[in-house]
This record gives sequence, structure tokens and C-alpha cells, in this order.
Amino acid sequence: MHQTRPESTTAPASESDFSRRDFIKGGVAAGLVGGVGLGAAYFGYDRSLSRQVRVGVIGTGDEGNVLIGAINPDFVQVVAIADIRPYNIYRAFHGDESSENTLKHRPGLMSKYGWATETEARRNVAVYDDDYRELIADPNVEAVIIALPLHLHKEASIEAMRRGKHVLCEKLMAHDVAQCKDMARVALQTKQLLSIGHQRHYSVLYDQARRAIERGVIGDIHHIRAQWHRGNLPGKDSWQPPLPDEKMADALVKYDGEAAQLLKRLNDVLADDSWDGRRDQRLSSVQKQRRLHLAKLLDRGVKAEKYGYQSPPAPGPDGKPRPPLEELIRWRLWDRTGGGLMVELGSHQLDAASIFIHASAGEHAEGKHGVHPLTVYGVGGRHIFPHDRDADDHVYCGFEFPGPGYENDKNKKIVVTYSSINGNGFGGYGETVMGTKGTLIVDRERDFQVLTTGAATTVSSAKGDGGPTLDTTESGAPMAVQKAASGPVSRGYTEQIEHWAWCIRNPAPEHKPRCGPEVAMADAVIALVANQAIREGRKITFAESWFDLNSNETPDGSKPQEEPVAAPRSTEVV
Repeated sequence: MHQTRPESTTAPASESDFSRRDFIKGGVAAGLVGGVGLGAAYFGYDRSLSRQVRVGVIGTGDEGNVLIGAINPDFVQVVAIADIRPYNIYRAFHGDESSENTLKHRPGLMSKYGWATETEARRNVAVYDDDYRELIADPNVEAVIIALPLHLHKEASIEAMRRGKHVLCEKLMAHDVAQCKDMARVALQTKQLLSIGHQRHYSVLYDQARRAIERGVIGDIHHIRAQWHRGNLPGKDSWQPPLPDEKMADALVKYDGEAAQLLKRLNDVLADDSWDGRRDQRLSSVQKQRRLHLAKLLDRGVKAEKYGYQSPPAPGPDGKPRPPLEELIRWRLWDRTGGGLMVELGSHQLDAASIFIHASAGEHAEGKHGVHPLTVYGVGGRHIFPHDRDADDHVYCGFEFPGPGYENDKNKKIVVTYSSINGNGFGGYGETVMGTKGTLIVDRERDFQVLTTGAATTVSSAKGDGGPTLDTTESGAPMAVQKAASGPVSRGYTEQIEHWAWCIRNPAPEHKPRCGPEVAMADAVIALVANQAIREGRKITFAESWFDLNSNETPDGSKPQEEPVAAPRSTEVV
């Protein structure tokens, strides 16, 4: 019988040791190094809970395991997980041993809670490997984290809220705007907390960048350039993980043989001490890969069609239909289940751009994006990859936002350009915010720099830490380059989960997620309409009704199924 771990009795903190003012007065860098754990001090919630929130995780794939890795056990006790893929369940317990980096971000429940074996872990965590609705019905689960493929966000979130569970759902909020409005309306109907995983709302780094813009450090914003460039190429694509097929089975045979040879060599040389220490590392690596391949091959038994997955529209390399299992494992590649580059990556950058524009406009109210885009145009296509997917591998978009003074002068606009490409990772990802007094550069969620004049810049050779350095190109007055923040900075995952749990334990009208339904719906409208502009090859003018959860108007004509719910409207941007 399933048993839960006893709940923590850690006393809540009486007073935060730090305040936002302390962070601002003391400089960003001092507060950001080792940023995990600063959320309570910075955003003003308790540093622990007297009773952890009992949470079920629905979907333990790549992103679900990242969220598990971000959990602070002082706030959340995972009591259940649900996934139809045995490989994902394996990773949920053991972590992802594909590399040191993946294990760092996906350490698994055993590491997170200190359980020595999977058997011990399963005494504390119920496993639902058939229907996630069974997890939602579990009375021991108070709240759920949802990291399912995009097309399932609406149905899982609404089912959970109607069952009385609070929800933290990964971004994008839903597959279309009508579904977003349904989720928002059910959250109001049921009075359950709904938080959506746009983690930049919980990033100390981004909040400090926003505050620098609010203080007028770079003047009036007139252009933002954002990008997310990756080096993915055919045959080496993180969105196209290997399938559990004969090729993978052959690879397992290779690892089996190599491990056996290394073990035989170890036995042969123990007597004469001639074992090379480098072979220890190789043996450990081979054994890890062998375990991973064994776990991945368990997915061969999943009947994906039972769970509504279909044969993808593109034929396989042999001309035959692709199996439904491929749509399950590679769901980001298909329009029916995913949303492509704008949804998976671009929504983060446009969320950041919106935050910065609101800061420049002086919109500080809580609960929604106060400044919405006016228009968007875009182009995209499969420029590198073959037609083994629906998703474009290159997208380029241009947005017009109203700038300060737009109401009186329609020329006062802020232009945001965005590109996401495969095949070349130059520049990585981040945002460059250009104002009348200077430029703010946010680089890969690691640091931001303020360049306090409008001179041109060039990127010089990288220093030993692998990060590019900025030099000035003389164009009049010299430029001051200020490194505003650096070091290992939290990306906001831990802080978002902590705050969501804290709001659950401290119910009050003012205690609500920083990225609730209305904020998240605005992010979804921006990303989904950009996709529509690319698909239709035209410039689209945004309608304010699309951002209004009480309006039934949507950009693609789809209609919400839930009735609007009147609620007080808040305007603070967080």
C-alpha cells in the first residue's frame, strides 16, 4: 500500500533577511551568485513551509524531470507521478545520466529526497503508468505539476482544477487561445491557483533588468532584438530523440559487449595492478549508457494509439507510415501535439520583451501584461531538416508594440525582432534592449550588461570562461560597459514552485502566482499569433479582445467552451 513521507515540520521564517531594496542598493552581482534559494528573500515569501504541499507530477519527460530537479523539499513533497513511458518513470526516480549536465538539471527523486533505492522511493511515491486521471483522483494529492505535451495541457489542467487541485502547468498555456480562455475561466470558477511555467517572472536576474529599465538607465526603449539559436542539425536534433527500435537494440548489444570486455580486462589485471584508471571512467560511462538503453527500450511496449496518439503525417524514410509512438516521443515536431519554435522557445523571449516594454512604459500593476503588441509579421520554413516534421527549423518575426507617447503620436512604436534557428548556435539566446541612453543585454539567463551610450559594439574573442566580451567601436563618445550581474543564476524554476506552494499554504486574494492565467494567456496569444502570421504569410493586427479572458473572440476563430466568469481585474505586471 502506498505510504507518504511524513510532512516537514520546519518552522516558517519570521522575517526575510534580505529585501528588494537591499538587492538594488547592494548591487545585483552580490545577490545573484548561486541564485537558487534567493526567491523567498527577494520576492517576499517564507523560506520554508510548516507543511509541505503534497504534489503529483503529471508527465516526467525532459521538462517534467527539470521541474522535479528544481523542487525544494522544504516546500513540496512529491507523493505521486504519472507517465505512460517507462523510460520517463525511470528518469523520474534515477535522474538522467545521459551526461553530467543532464544529471545536474534532472537529478531524479531519489537524489532530491535522499532515498537510497527505487524500492524505497516507490514506498513514498505512487506511480500511475496508465491514466494520469488516476493521479488527479488520488486524495493524497493536493496539487499537480503538469508537464505533458502541449495538446494535453487544457484537458489535464481543467480536470485537476475541477477535482479541487491547484495546478502549475508548463508553458505554453495551451494549444490555442480558446483553450487558454477555458483554463483561465475554470481557474476562476473553481478558485484554484493556476500558475503557468514562464519562469522569467521568477528570475531575480530578469527582475533586476526590469528595474534598471524602470529607473530609466537606458532611456526610452525603441528596439529589442531577441534570439534563440541552436546548432541542431539532421541526425543530431534534441527534438528528435532516438526511438526504441532495432537500431537502439543494436546499440545496446554494443554497450553490452564493451562492458563485458572491460569487466573481463578488470578481472584479468587485478592481480598485477595494471588496470588503467581511465578504464574506470570508461566502464562507468558504458554501464550508464547500457542502463539508459535498457530503460529506453522499455518504451517499445507502449501502445501510444491507446492514449490518442496518431501516425504523424510525414512518411518514414522507408515511405511507410510512422508509428504513433513517434508522435508521443517526438511530440514537439508535430503541429497536432506541439507548437514549434515560437511556442517552445520564442514564447520565453517575447515574454521577456513584454516585461521590458511594460517597465519602460511605467506599467507596474499586477496580474496582466499592460502593453500588448499591435502587429506581427513573420517567415519561417524547413531550411535544413528534411520533411520529417511539421515544425519549422527557422522562424523570424517582427512585432510592433506601442511605445511611450503612442496614444498621441502613432509613430511612437517599439519594434521587437525575433529569430530562432537551427544549424548554427552563434550568439546562443538572449535579449538586447536598445534605448535612447544605452543598451541592456541579457545573455543566456546568466548575466546582463548595461552599455550606457549608443556607440556600436563588436564581439571579441571569448575569455577563458567561454563567455564573449564586448568591445566598443569608436563612434563619437566612448561607451561605458558595466557588467551588472554574473555567476550561476537561478532560472526561476525553483522560485516559481516555491511561491506557488507558499500561495497554496497562505490563501489570500493578494497571494497569487506572478504568472497566473491572464499573464500567461497574453504570452500564448503573442506566440500563437506569430505562428499564424508565419503560416499564412501575412501581417496580422492584434485585437485587444484576444487578450480578454471574458471575450469569446480568438485569433483563429476557435471558440471557448466555458462561460466567462466575472472577476476583479488587476493590472500589475510582475
